[in-house]
Amino acid sequence: MGLFAIRDYRRLFSAQVIALFGTGLATVALGLLAYDLAGARAGAVLATALTIKMVAYVVVAPLAAAYVDRLPRRLFLTVLDVVRALVVLALPFVTEVWQIYVLIGVLQTASAAFTPTFQAVIPDIVSEEADYTRALSASQVAYTMESLLSPVLAAVALAVMSFNLLFLGTSLGFAVSAILVLSTRIPNARPSQHTSALDRVVSGIRTFTATPSLRAVMALNLVVAAAGSIVVVNTVNYVRDVLGGTQSDVAWMLAASGSGTLLAALVLPRILDRVAERAVMLTGAVVLVVGVLVALATAAASLVMPPLTAVTWLTIGAGMALIVTPTGQVLRGSVEPDAIPEVFAAQFSLSHLAWLITYPIAGWVATNAGFTTTWTILAVLAAIGATAAPALWTREEKASEAVPVGETAGTSFGTSIGVTAGIADRGRGADVLVRTAADTAEGTLAACQCSCVHAV
Repeated sequence: MGLFAIRDYRRLFSAQVIALFGTGLATVALGLLAYDLAGARAGAVLATALTIKMVAYVVVAPLAAAYVDRLPRRLFLTVLDVVRALVVLALPFVTEVWQIYVLIGVLQTASAAFTPTFQAVIPDIVSEEADYTRALSASQVAYTMESLLSPVLAAVALAVMSFNLLFLGTSLGFAVSAILVLSTRIPNARPSQHTSALDRVVSGIRTFTATPSLRAVMALNLVVAAAGSIVVVNTVNYVRDVLGGTQSDVAWMLAASGSGTLLAALVLPRILDRVAERAVMLTGAVVLVVGVLVALATAAASLVMPPLTAVTWLTIGAGMALIVTPTGQVLRGSVEPDAIPEVFAAQFSLSHLAWLITYPIAGWVATNAGFTTTWTILAVLAAIGATAAPALWTREEKASEAVPVGETAGTSFGTSIGVTAGIADRGRGADVLVRTAADTAEGTLAACQCSCVHAV
């Protein structure tokens, strides 16, 4: 409650939550819009839109993170929210598929600039370290709850209205977010000497390739992307064309995946108190492989069983949470404090690269070769990642051994799902600057990893 007593943080958090739920509604609506325009080729349309999104995040987000201190941040964030509101408002009026691609390109460019800028503001608003940890945790609670509640809200709304009206709700959400941001006292960033975004990513990738636990994280990124792409890209066509479901059924199926994520988030704090991150993440990989194989078997046998599909989607959502949740702690524990921002920047790029590989497979291959072939390819990729991870990350190497004194894992619901557990007190001066840069990078990574499972 002390955190929410901070006026400016309270308004920023409200802006984030409202925009998040609007984005969740638009994700459902975009899938239905693609189906309305392209029918059986909706998966290919979504895959292309998501590929555009990943390119925008890989290119724009690191640049925004590196150079945002040269801009008035409150005005910049407000303008980006207004741009997003106007773009989403235009989506119901598109009549051609190429128009979706153009609008999504503009929308995701704005979102890719908004996310790192927003995350960089939080340390300046919430100066106390304990409160900042809670702020990151609260953001991740919002992301987790949204993954379940937005599809549920969309399903209820679709029972009484057209999916196009969901875009109106999203636009209003961005508009309210802009008003809240504009009413917040956001100090401009202090000028600093940056290494280039490319230098940070390259330096971080070198660290990844030299560190066994981080090489395993790269493999696990592939598992998450292979399984997650099935849910994000293929749900609309699978529910409408194979299961014979309605528009609301599409939203309910997405809610099943969100339920899995939420359930995993609820149980992970106590698990991480007792079990090493390695065991949790490798278990998540096994869960995802099983989920993909069940989906594949269902498609190959032409089983029309919506309850089984819902359970499979729930399983995939839970497996993704088991891997993504402890990732930040593994990154922090695998390197020295001054290298933390670089490894988060590298993980940002590497995780999005995995989605760049799997999104086109899920959409384009499914459109031309069917679900069985597509999910076979994705199952193979998931199995490769799940097999490589334990081979790369041996039991002898424990990330927790490198965590500075005072850092613990899974101490609360928020720290678990926010991958923010254990931000240690690293002193004043240069150490504080390192901590701030690392925490901002971690918040940006967590937010963008969560956004990977949204089409918008």
